[in-house]
Amino acid sequence: MKKENIMKLKGKTAIVTGASSGMGRDIAFYFAKEGANVLAVARRAERLKDLEEQTKDLEGKVVAFSGDVSDKSKAEAMIDEAVKVFGKLDILVNNAGIMDDMSGIGDVGDEMYDKVFDVNVKATMYAMRKAVKYFEGVGGGNIINIASIGGIKGGIAGAAYTASKHAVVGLTKNTAYMYAPKNIRCNAICPGAIETEIAGSEYMKKINMEGAQRTGVGMALNPRSGKGSEIATVAVFLAGEDASFVNGQCLAVDGGWTAYM
Repeated sequence: MKKENIMKLKGKTAIVTGASSGMGRDIAFYFAKEGANVLAVARRAERLKDLEEQTKDLEGKVVAFSGDVSDKSKAEAMIDEAVKVFGKLDILVNNAGIMDDMSGIGDVGDEMYDKVFDVNVKATMYAMRKAVKYFEGVGGGNIINIASIGGIKGGIAGAAYTASKHAVVGLTKNTAYMYAPKNIRCNAICPGAIETEIAGSEYMKKINMEGAQRTGVGMALNPRSGKGSEIATVAVFLAGEDASFVNGQCLAVDGGWTAYM
């Protein structure tokens, strides 16, 4: 007997930030493959147009929205845009993020600290705040934050990145608890080492060698690097009905790296 292919997100509408590359791009693709309409958000408009083209034959429709989500007006506008374009919003995926330069607290510069928090924390908060207000009005919704194992451990990256991802974990758990009675779920995925462009980000180009040497001690424990698709499939699970009773969880998806710690 032929097994029916049931799309897990058919009829859903999602926003995915940081969708121009890496995990965000894969999440947007897999969501559309599973039937969801997706507002793909990032700064690089040309990359988003490529994503639209690559997903045009999938069940779900991907629509590009260019903007810097650390700008509050853009983070809030994308919520309105998803509702305007698709008629509703069911799922928010906060994936946009940047790395620091691996500095310990004694070497952290104010500019870098602020920039990391602007993108990793404030952008996430702006989008969550706006989305929660919308979800309250429609009877529920689903938020998935892409944190990091750096948000549940202390030695994976520098002080700025580590603190920012711990903040995302805190936002996730608090939101899950506060809004559970209103049918709003909030979970986080905490990826390990994933093959993305984050290693080539601004601050990684001028890395603090002492910090990198210290954080690198744990790299020997990492069995392998993961692919963006291996994060995307977890996001599909959390976005779907199979995870209806999963709330406030921060799932380490790291190939077993942190199992030792």
